[in-house]
Amino acid sequence: MRWKNTVLAVLAAAVSAGLWATPAMAEEGDVTWTVRTASNSLGADRSSYSYAINPGGTVSDAMVVANRGTAPLTLAVYAADGFTTGEGGLDLRNRTVAQTGVGAWATAGGTVTVAPGRTADVPFTVAVPADATPGDYVGGIVTSLTSPDTTQQVNVERRLGIRITLRVGGELAPSLAVSGLRVTYDGTWNPFAGGAATVSYTIENTGNTRLSATQVASVAGPFGWFRASSGDVPAPPELLPGESWPVTVPVADVPAALLLTGTATVTPLIVDPSGSRSMLAPVSAEATAWAVPWLLLLGLVVLLGLVALAVWLRRRRKAREDARVAAAVKEALATAAP
Repeated sequence: MRWKNTVLAVLAAAVSAGLWATPAMAEEGDVTWTVRTASNSLGADRSSYSYAINPGGTVSDAMVVANRGTAPLTLAVYAADGFTTGEGGLDLRNRTVAQTGVGAWATAGGTVTVAPGRTADVPFTVAVPADATPGDYVGGIVTSLTSPDTTQQVNVERRLGIRITLRVGGELAPSLAVSGLRVTYDGTWNPFAGGAATVSYTIENTGNTRLSATQVASVAGPFGWFRASSGDVPAPPELLPGESWPVTVPVADVPAALLLTGTATVTPLIVDPSGSRSMLAPVSAEATAWAVPWLLLLGLVVLLGLVALAVWLRRRRKAREDARVAAAVKEALATAAP
């Protein structure tokens, strides 16, 4: 399920009775119902659900389902844990997967039937276990309709849901780590022209709160010479506790300075349930890589070879001249002897 704005999500997952098939995505026009948050003492016109609950606490809320079709509609209703996809969006785990957070703690009625042109309230409860770990959790309340697709011989599930952001009370320990930093260098044929370096690393949320971040990468030669910066790097998505995000940053105009040091500096941003952010101390990591100017090095080797050859030839010529002079002197002495 990929969130549309902050509230609605549409997904079609395909599984037939006894037959597995490639998932088929639903078109938005196939969905004949909408969902929204209920207006109650917890808020009105909310775009999503946001709670702060202590371990052992409970909150009750509701979702409103509207049937825009011309026939009665019976939907399954359930909760699911959220996670960050490889594209950076928020998705919900399939209900067949074991749920460990919001998906396990939120309970709804199981099904709801809505007459055409009417709405129905779907109450649900979020009960946080007494031994729940403090920190941030994300999930959603989902309405689902499964129908057969005879052309694909699969059952297609269409889902609409609303996000639940939950902060369990207790000690918050935001923490972010940068690991696996690597630097690679791709030079040009011109040893005096800048090449391209790539700094890659992984950001990991090692704490218990949702985190975003700002980040910058740079590459420098020995002793900090020839420093080149990446400029602004796109921010990673908001990461849930335990999630990680791979980052690859290109850095242009990097000279072949023989040995490069790549540095990544990531500044974590805590995201609280209200959406505001606060900055933490930056986290840095660095690694080195060779950036050898091969053409220049080859030219230097050739030059040194020519110098060595010239010295050898000169010495050889001098040795021959010395030998000739010595032979002439010896001959002269032999002739002059009585």
